Amino acid sequence: MLCYLSYIFLIVCVLVSVAFFTLMERKILGYIHLRKGPNKVGMNGLFQPFSDAIKLFSKEMNFMLYINTLMYLFSPMLALILMMMLWFLYYWEYTQFFFEYGLVILLCISSLSVYVILWGGWSSNSKYSLLGAYRGVAQVISYEVSMAMILISMVFFCESFNISKVLEFQELFYLLFGYISLFIIWLITCFAETNRSPFDLSEGESELVSGFNIEYGSWGFAVLFMAEYGNMIFFSLISSYLFMGGEGILFIKTMLIMMLFVVVRGTLVRYRYDKLMMMAWKVILPFSILMVIMNFLLKNIFMSLICIN
Repeated sequence: MLCYLSYIFLIVCVLVSVAFFTLMERKILGYIHLRKGPNKVGMNGLFQPFSDAIKLFSKEMNFMLYINTLMYLFSPMLALILMMMLWFLYYWEYTQFFFEYGLVILLCISSLSVYVILWGGWSSNSKYSLLGAYRGVAQVISYEVSMAMILISMVFFCESFNISKVLEFQELFYLLFGYISLFIIWLITCFAETNRSPFDLSEGESELVSGFNIEYGSWGFAVLFMAEYGNMIFFSLISSYLFMGGEGILFIKTMLIMMLFVVVRGTLVRYRYDKLMMMAWKVILPFSILMVIMNFLLKNIFMSLICIN
């Protein structure tokens, strides 16, 4: 019973973090654009996220004539459920569940996010939402392969799919210092997986109005929004786990990566779609496969030297 209560407490903390992450993003983007962010609701805009949530959940939900209602309503809920399931992997003092193959579960759950984009875009019965869904599905599937290869590279050195073993391996030496190039590739993959700028091609306003979620409003849009930002926080956390360890100043390391998501959005322009796909298959995937082979050879050489000595 205590495990379930601790997990419910964790989810509440995540949802509150999502609210204030949106405030942080709007403040940082405001300074990047040389303007003020939200500063009217509460002290310096502190209650702006709650005002936005009340506004969204109190708005009327529109149901178009030709939408597939069941799938249309289920897709946002699936996005939120998958985001919450990812937080099963959060490693803390009061860990709720222990997963021996935590990194495999990460891949399995993150790959299911394809269905949120596909079903949400298809069930809306709009040409814009369907085009956004096609883009998003192709993008997520493409970068999922590279993500798997990067995780395999980490597993070769840590010799475990268990996140706690990965953290133990980095007690004396962060993998970031030896794998800075792999860390950069991992960050690019995280941007693509979470559909964030400059890779938010499934939500390209200039040509798709709003992408796969164009027909969503009210609580449907709010739930999709919460799931997206919850995924961003989680991928910031897992990036810290994989490359910067988990002990000490975990909050600061995670916040720095979260701020990087925001700064990149305010700095870089949207990538062209064909270049995005070519980068996935011609740059990131070959590099990640090369890193797998190199790590395998280095590990075998290292173990052979230990056996000889």
